[in-house]
Amino acid sequence: MSAASVRAEAKRLLALSLEGGVVSSELVGAVLAALTKSRSAHQLRPLLRAYLVNVRRELARGEARIEHAGPLSAADADAIAAHFAKALGRPVRPVARRNDALLAGFRVRVADDVTDLSASLRLANLAKSLS
Repeated sequence: MSAASVRAEAKRLLALSLEGGVVSSELVGAVLAALTKSRSAHQLRPLLRAYLVNVRRELARGEARIEHAGPLSAADADAIAAHFAKALGRPVRPVARRNDALLAGFRVRVADDVTDLSASLRLANLAKSLS
C-alpha cells in the first residue's frame, strides 16, 4: 500500500469510529477487531499507525486543555469549555492542569488553536515592547 492509500484508509476507518461526531471506544474496538481478522501483519502496521494519529487528532479536537496558574473550579472549567464549544460548533470537554509558570490567568488549547490569557505572556510582550 502506498502512503497516500494508507492515509485515505485510516481516514475512512476514523469515520467508522465516530458516533455523533465523537470517537466511540466501542466502535474503535470493532474497527481494530475487523482489521486484525482481514489484514496481514505487514499491511496492518502502517495502517494502525495512521489510524492512531487520526484518532488522537480527533480526540484533541474534543478537549479544551486548560492550563491555569491559580485555583480553577469545575464550574469555571466547564464555562471555558462551553465557550469554546459554542465558538467551534462542536462538543468540547474541559481538561484542566495547573501550571504555576503562567503566574496568573490561563491558556486554553483546543486541537491546534491556542488562546493565551496568562500574565506571563503579557509580561513577555511588555518586555519586548520596551526593548
